Amino acid sequence: MLYIVEAGSWIFLSYSNTQEEHLMTDKKEQKISKPFLRWAGGKSWLIKHLPSIISDTIFRNYHEPFLGGGAVFFALAPAGVKYLSDLNEELIETYSAIRDEKENVINVLKTFSNDNESYYEIRKTVYVDSASKAARFIYLNNTSYNGIYRVNQKGVYNVPYGYRETPFYIEDKLSIASDLLNNAVLSACDFTQGHNNIKEQDLVFLDPPYVVSHNDNGFIKYNQKLFSLEDQERLSGFIDIIKQKGAYYILTNAAHQKIKDIFTKDGDHVIELSRASLIGGENAVRGQVNELIFTNIGGE
Repeated sequence: MLYIVEAGSWIFLSYSNTQEEHLMTDKKEQKISKPFLRWAGGKSWLIKHLPSIISDTIFRNYHEPFLGGGAVFFALAPAGVKYLSDLNEELIETYSAIRDEKENVINVLKTFSNDNESYYEIRKTVYVDSASKAARFIYLNNTSYNGIYRVNQKGVYNVPYGYRETPFYIEDKLSIASDLLNNAVLSACDFTQGHNNIKEQDLVFLDPPYVVSHNDNGFIKYNQKLFSLEDQERLSGFIDIIKQKGAYYILTNAAHQKIKDIFTKDGDHVIELSRASLIGGENAVRGQVNELIFTNIGGE
């Protein structure tokens, strides 16, 4: 039997054999979650635009193959099965630990201190058990300089201490995240590897690493190594597969003519949005950059 679940401002499809097996969430009681990780290129700014992009479109399952900090996933709090993936194995292991052994992760975090000496001691420590590894990842992410994820040629995390006074974890936030991850399928893999899971009327949110700067300012050499223009072309082909399956997609990318050339498709929508950008470090100033949203929601 088909039931409709309202999640925040969005509607998703869910299937159940009996009404008792299906939990209908009251909007007023629904817990709204935010990311527990800081992530470069995060999409918290996009959240306020999602209701107008998605409108009253109905979805079944949710897919996000460039998970990162998961701002859109946590804001949508989708019903159905969540297929979440990323190439970063440590990141996926952290989400898995929050899903499967949240209390153990929290207990380890409670032993950590936010100071210069503790930071470098924890940074150099190699943990073996999954809960400690996840706690270390969360701690370093939230206490490091600018929340950057960077490793050296040996794969060792080498970002310096950030001197941040804010809490490096909030227990309630981790608990809500754990609940939302309850039936999530988590994988460390290339974005194309989950194509068999995509079904008709699913939603796929795509937030790849940008390889061009905003407002036609050129190429980003660092991300070109991680996710090249050729990868962007592969992603365009992946979107064609999504559409062939009768599923929906939302793609975010930098506003650049090369990106428009790669991703503009007949019958789909291209939306240009402006957002504030914090540029630089200690003496940072806010500017405006443009972002492109590509979607077949409301398309032909």
